[in-house]
Amino acid sequence: MSLYSVEGILILDSKGERIYGKYYSPPHSHTGSEYAVAKSLATSNKVQFEFEKQLFKKTHKKNAEIMLYENHLVLYKEYTDVTLYLIGDGNENELVLQEAFDAYRNSLELVLNNGVDKKNIQENYDLMLLAIDELIDNGIILETDPASIASRVTKAPEENVTLDLDKGLLGAWGFAKSKFQERLQQGL
Repeated sequence: MSLYSVEGILILDSKGERIYGKYYSPPHSHTGSEYAVAKSLATSNKVQFEFEKQLFKKTHKKNAEIMLYENHLVLYKEYTDVTLYLIGDGNENELVLQEAFDAYRNSLELVLNNGVDKKNIQENYDLMLLAIDELIDNGIILETDPASIASRVTKAPEENVTLDLDKGLLGAWGFAKSKFQERLQQGL
C-alpha cells in the first residue's frame, strides 16, 4: 500500500476505443515485477492500447464492478456507450480504490447533468478533465467527495450583472459638483 494508489484512469467507448486515458507512475522506483508492469503502462502507448483492448474484452458486458486483471485491481462501471475504469495495484486496499472510484463516477454524474454517455463526455470534455484532476494527482487520491469535486469544477451561475459605469461616474461628478457649489455659496 502506497500513497500513489492509482495507476490509471480510463474511459473507453462501446467499441473499446479510448475516449480518455491517463496512467500514473510513482516517482520512486521499484524493482518488483508488479511495478515494472505498472511502469510500462505509464510509459508505453503500445502497451497501454494492448492493455485497454484486453481489459475491455474481459469486462465488456460483465456483471461485476471490480476484478483482478494482470496483477492490477480494476474497478469499472459500464454505462450505455462508455465504460469508466480506475486501475490500481493488485496489492492496494480495495476500499480506498472503491471510494476513489465512487467519487470519480458520482462526480462525473454530477458534472455531466444529462448523463454519462459518449456524446455528453465529448461535449463537456473540459469539465470531465477538471473533475479527474480534482480527484487524482499523479496517482494520489486528493478528494473523495463528489459534491466537492463537482462544485470546484462547474461554472458559477451566470447572472446578468450590468455595471453602468457612465451612470456611476456621472452621478459622482454631479454629487461633487453640487458639493463644490454649496461650499462656494457658503464662502460668499
